[in-house]
Amino acid sequence: MARAREEATDDEAAPRPGGRPRDSALDEAIILATRNRLVRDGYSLMTIGDIASDAKVSRPTLYRRWSTKFELVVDALDYGFRKQRDLYTVDLTSMAPREALIEAVRRLDPTYFNPDAMVLMGNFAGEAIRTPELLGIVREHAVEPRVALVENVLTQLQDSGAVRDDIDKHTIATMCFGSYYGAFYRGESGDEIPEAVVSVLWPAIATVKTP
Repeated sequence: MARAREEATDDEAAPRPGGRPRDSALDEAIILATRNRLVRDGYSLMTIGDIASDAKVSRPTLYRRWSTKFELVVDALDYGFRKQRDLYTVDLTSMAPREALIEAVRRLDPTYFNPDAMVLMGNFAGEAIRTPELLGIVREHAVEPRVALVENVLTQLQDSGAVRDDIDKHTIATMCFGSYYGAFYRGESGDEIPEAVVSVLWPAIATVKTP
């Protein structure tokens, strides 16, 4: 990184007179290039040079915005988290209890928004020893909100009397989340998981038994 900074000319590295505002389109191009490289190369193997080349910018241009690869990756992850935030609530008012739980389990799917999410999750798991902060960020912003969504829906269904009060919501939500990883590693589609999982769970957790 130091060598890359030395390659910048004085004109490129110096702040612009008058504080020229950052180009949001250029920022997004760099962010998208970073997200693509995370999928293809993983955090350890991706380089600032490759990202700059993919985004068609110079390394000094990139370094004026992010001083380290880690800072850039954190912003690239946040870009995805912000786009997913409306997925973490389910409006139950127009849904039958069982259908509400199916919808919550559907949104647990890591690939619900990003089809490359399983590969990304695997890459971050592989960084657990070298860069544990990345996995921590993913847990906090991508995993926990999804799992909490299922727990919250179960709580609302308990309040409405549709689901038993003595269920273990944490374990149920974790099992539902793990179903997607099981399907991924078995080479199976996750499309049928919400209906299939709830079909198994519902008879055990519902207060009214269906024939």
